Amino acid sequence: MKKKAIVNLILLHALFLVVVYVFQGVIFPYVRFGGFVPLLLPVAVTGIALYEGRYKGGLSGLFAGIFCDISFNQPVGTFTVFLTLVGLGIGTLSDTVVLSGFIAFYIGSAAVLIVSAFIQMLPIIALPHSIPTSIIMGTVIGQTVYSLVLAFPIWFIVRALGKRAERITPSGRIV
Repeated sequence: MKKKAIVNLILLHALFLVVVYVFQGVIFPYVRFGGFVPLLLPVAVTGIALYEGRYKGGLSGLFAGIFCDISFNQPVGTFTVFLTLVGLGIGTLSDTVVLSGFIAFYIGSAAVLIVSAFIQMLPIIALPHSIPTSIIMGTVIGQTVYSLVLAFPIWFIVRALGKRAERITPSGRIV
């Protein structure tokens, strides 16, 4: 029974990441706010890592990073490596020193979104002609704020997935 519950939980996580990917890549490019498109997969990875630890966080980061690399015009593997490290890092912090609550989720999401926005901007920053820093910073801030507004419903889902995992294993971590 326990193995079936673990497999079902993994399938729920995979379905969750695919749904977030569809919203991020298919729906929200047409629902721009102030010209900005939200970035949701890093928020999902942050939540999964925070509520379920480094192993599930790293694995979800790997798959979310692959989805991001497919979606964006970035060097191959950039987001795969970054989001895998995010999942492992935040999951390790969650396992050791950080409580997995709403405030930690939002602070972690904000930090990851800011770095993700700069990673998206690397091709623009590296261009020979300079783009004003104010435009780059405005884009980073606008995308981060829009993404953080949409992080609220993601928080409810990852928290529910984390509670489901706690019922399967006493520590709440699936190893």
